[in-house]
Amino acid sequence: MPRVKRSTKRADRRRKILKRASGYFLTKSKLYQAAQEAVERGLKFAYTGRKQKKRQYRSLWIVRIGAAALQNGMSYSTFINGLKLAGNTLDRKILADIAANDAAGFAALAVVAKDARLKATAARTAA
Repeated sequence: MPRVKRSTKRADRRRKILKRASGYFLTKSKLYQAAQEAVERGLKFAYTGRKQKKRQYRSLWIVRIGAAALQNGMSYSTFINGLKLAGNTLDRKILADIAANDAAGFAALAVVAKDARLKATAARTAA
């Protein structure tokens, strides 16, 4: 039977977990089993946090666009609907940036959205 040279696989695995757990409170940073549980839990939160971050940014952009749209006399939904009718393909991230940093540019977009909605309602009533 050949001799197996196992190296330090077990120690390396444990060292990696304990290194990730450094900074955790009490036994979670010292004892392997507690550290492993804490690290796995932390990684789970990190994974879900990366997903939540995207949702939270989108909702922040919507709030910013809605506030700027109200300043221009329309709601968020009517503004977005008007832009879609006008064929504008700017996404919410860009619209939020324009709303925060370029009030005149956003006002111009609001005028475009209002005109597109007026044309759409006129076409609907004429038909």
